Amino acid sequence: MDSSLFLTADDRPISLGQALRYLEAAGKLEPVIWEIMRQHVLEKELQTLEDIDISSDLIEQVVIDFRLNNQLTDSASFQQWLAQEGLDYSTFRREIAFSLKLERLKAQVTEPNIQEYFIERKIFLDRVVLSRLVVEEQALAEELKSQILEDGARFEELVREYSVADDRIFNGMMGAIRKGTLPDVLRAAINLANPGELIEPVEVEGLWYLVRVETLLDATLDEQLKQELENELFEQWLEEKIQDMNVKLQVQF
Repeated sequence: MDSSLFLTADDRPISLGQALRYLEAAGKLEPVIWEIMRQHVLEKELQTLEDIDISSDLIEQVVIDFRLNNQLTDSASFQQWLAQEGLDYSTFRREIAFSLKLERLKAQVTEPNIQEYFIERKIFLDRVVLSRLVVEEQALAEELKSQILEDGARFEELVREYSVADDRIFNGMMGAIRKGTLPDVLRAAINLANPGELIEPVEVEGLWYLVRVETLLDATLDEQLKQELENELFEQWLEEKIQDMNVKLQVQF
C-alpha cells in the first residue's frame, strides 16, 4: 500500500499530498497545521511535566460525576452513549485523564500571572448597563438630546418613538455589557461618564447613538472569570511556544 495514502473515497485513493492541496485551495491548510502544532506542543509539555500525576481514583470519580450529571447511571444507557460517541470505556478514560492533566498544566502555566493579567484587562472586563436611542442622522440625535436636557422630554418615550434599534421595545435597555465588547469610540465616551449621564451622540457603523449610562459594574475575579482569563493566558502561552518553533512542511504537493 502506498505509504502516502491518506484515505479512500468510493475506493479511490486520496494521498496525503492531495489532501494538503485540497486544504490549501480551500484556505484551510494553515489552521490545520496550527492545530497539529498545538496538539504537538501540548503532548510534549504534558510528557515533560512529571509532577502532573492523575490517579485512577480521580479519573473514576470524574466518570461517576459525568454519569450522574448526564443521567447515565445505569450501565445500558452509559454503554449506549459510548457507542453513539464512537468511544469505548478505555478511550473515554484516556480522554478524561488528558483533560485533567491539561487543566493541571493550564493552572501551572497561568497561576503566577493571573492576578496581574486581570488588573491589566480590568478596564475591558468591567461591565456597564446602558440604554440607547439609535437614529440615522446626527442632527436628529442632537435635537433629541436637546429635548431631553433642555425641555425635560423623557428618554424612554423618545426611544420608543424614534429609535431604529430593536431594543426600542425595551426602552433601549441593552443590559450589562463588557466594556471591551463596545466600539472604541463608545467605550471612550463611557469611561468618562457617570451613572445617569447622557453621552454626546456618537457614530457607530453609520448610525448615531444617544446613550445613557445606567449602572457601572466593576469586574471581580470570580471563578468563572478566572477560568476565562486562564484560557486566554494559556492560549497566548501556546501561541508563543509554537511561534518559537522551526516548523517545516516535509510533504511535497
